[in-house]
Amino acid sequence: MTPALIPDRLRFAAARLVRSEDPLRRLSVPQEQLLADLAGQQVALVGNARALAATGHGPAIDAADLVIRINRAPLPDPRSHGRRTDWLALATRLPDADRARLSPDRILWMSPKRKRLDWTSASSPGFYLHSLDDYQALMGRLAAPPTTGAMMIDLLLRGPLAGLTLYGFDFFASLSLSGRRDAGQVPHDFAAEAAWVNDLLRHDRRLTLVR
Repeated sequence: MTPALIPDRLRFAAARLVRSEDPLRRLSVPQEQLLADLAGQQVALVGNARALAATGHGPAIDAADLVIRINRAPLPDPRSHGRRTDWLALATRLPDADRARLSPDRILWMSPKRKRLDWTSASSPGFYLHSLDDYQALMGRLAAPPTTGAMMIDLLLRGPLAGLTLYGFDFFASLSLSGRRDAGQVPHDFAAEAAWVNDLLRHDRRLTLVR
């Protein structure tokens, strides 16, 4: 680390420790700028449902203008999952090996748990810190803490994208490739998220769910 970077990193660590939001927010691009980057784009949002591994959706995923993956984003096979990761939406610490494997162009920190946010992510080009107000609003709508996938759907549909296609979203019916927990061991309400997404599908023609 060069001496010029030490003060910034120390200020970041202090802000994270005492949960001071303003210094952390200054590291983020504004939400308006993030959404403007979606203009006219066909976006693939790839969830971590185990059922995706049994499909051949990889080429369609990679054909999107923008490919967004979630958390550690296991990629068991390019045939099912594709290869590209343009943006990575995080709510957990990202091991160095996964960061190198995915090599995202942009990291979005979606979790309200700021103490998990690392300096490498926060200082990366185009870094985005999701609003606590937006998190709370979606949690109120779902009556449960939203998944990273739900937060991303809510965020992306605010932008001027041409289309948003969801892959690997079965609302925990097949569990997750990124862990061994069952629905009873996580704090989310998957039935509420499924109902919310189905309502979005009826009202926003830009959204497609590949089942």
